[in-house]
Amino acid sequence: MQGSGSESSAVDRLKVVGKHMAGPNTNCCSGHGPGYKTPMDAYLNGKREEIVYLPCIYRNTPHDKKPDYLATVDVNPNSPSYSKVIHRLPMPYVGDELHHTGWNACSSCFNDPSKSRSKLIMPSLKSDRVYVIDTSSEPRSPKIHHIVEPSEVHRVTGLSTPHTSHCLANGKIMISCLGDPNGNARGGFVLIDGENFNVVGNWEETAASMGYDFWYQPKHNVMISTEWGVPRALLQGFDPADCAKGRYGRSLNVWDWTNRTLSQRIDLGPDGMIPLEIRFMHDPKATEGFVGCALSSTIFRFFRTEEGTWDAEKVIAIPPKKVEGWALPVMPGLITDILLSLDDRFLYFSNWLHGDIRQYDVTDRRHPKLVGQVWLGGSCCKDSTVRVQQDEELQEQPDPLFFNGKRVEGGPQMIQLSLDGKRLYVSTSLYSGWDKQFYPDLVKKGSVMMQIDVNTDTGGLKLNRNFFVDFGLEPEGAVLAHEIRYPGGDCSSDIWLDE
Repeated sequence: MQGSGSESSAVDRLKVVGKHMAGPNTNCCSGHGPGYKTPMDAYLNGKREEIVYLPCIYRNTPHDKKPDYLATVDVNPNSPSYSKVIHRLPMPYVGDELHHTGWNACSSCFNDPSKSRSKLIMPSLKSDRVYVIDTSSEPRSPKIHHIVEPSEVHRVTGLSTPHTSHCLANGKIMISCLGDPNGNARGGFVLIDGENFNVVGNWEETAASMGYDFWYQPKHNVMISTEWGVPRALLQGFDPADCAKGRYGRSLNVWDWTNRTLSQRIDLGPDGMIPLEIRFMHDPKATEGFVGCALSSTIFRFFRTEEGTWDAEKVIAIPPKKVEGWALPVMPGLITDILLSLDDRFLYFSNWLHGDIRQYDVTDRRHPKLVGQVWLGGSCCKDSTVRVQQDEELQEQPDPLFFNGKRVEGGPQMIQLSLDGKRLYVSTSLYSGWDKQFYPDLVKKGSVMMQIDVNTDTGGLKLNRNFFVDFGLEPEGAVLAHEIRYPGGDCSSDIWLDE
């Protein structure tokens, strides 16, 4: 039986606003741990972001002999250094391929005053190294606190290709992995001690066939993880033939949180190829969420059934474009990142190839409504070599995007939303190997970071022309900036537990 879409209706949300109206809460309030007591507390009373952190990657660029680094960007419009990189922290090794990041502690530790959100966890896709960055001593000038070497990860867990990092309420850090040290697919999870940052071991009792992202919710004794593909295949670039050979995933893996065992596998079928980012609703009482399937360009809603098992249904599908002058005769949107606003009202996602970001009202979970859209580059702009032959949505190809005379290369990729839901930040690099394949000018000229103004009343997206970070102008050469994190936590790193 289908799950109900009325669990977190607009009326219900309005009722809880008063309940959650507390005094302003900072990153770590007196008597409490990090973050905010509830998602609505963060949404209503959260501090505005002033700086953000982005990993910057040199692998597969003309400057690949230089190490990746962590960039700090000023996003305070009242600051003289607004929209500028104010600090760069280089890593001591070359070729790491920094990618996604997480925190040593988040709102899941809110009830533990001994915990603080003080360290940024940075796994490396290519080297398997994990960096622990001190962001609390000098937030605008972070520094390396600890390095977990690949040999330790391999020896203790038998895993490699670390991706998503989440903190746990018990103080440990969990990182999902895509494979084993030989590049074979293996979906497992590395546990790291949150105090000394030693590798503790594996979280899982038995591994899944593939791995990528994950989200846990102890209230419902569940964790759900997604699947990208076989590391030795995807790290070299995308070959469509690998999909037919089963080297890319299409399933959701449902885990028993208490027993740490794989309890269910949901095959999404051909409409769910390469499920990447997964997001539970922020409300810990909700038993549903959304996952973006990149290659199929679909959004699935996952939910708990009345029988207590889990299921999924397709709720959004982006029509492909029939094209000439591209790698394939059909161009998918390629949904690469998704977000939910903290009030669980809006869903956002990026179509990296088509070049747009979309905003959906998901008050009715089963029937999302498109309420905002903005075009930020992509593969089918009017000045490209691609010619669109058939398009179910657009009458003509979109215009290219220029900022201060610079053409934005690539398409919108990683996105991050402000706590109040009014500002959406976006970067344009997906993964250096795929950047090089699909957007060769991107790896030569560098990625960019932009900011979108969001209408949180009726919906709507508008590009902020006052904010633009050109990573093609970096002192050591053009670089690929990836995921965006706020020091005080954000929509995709904080997980709330039941009160």
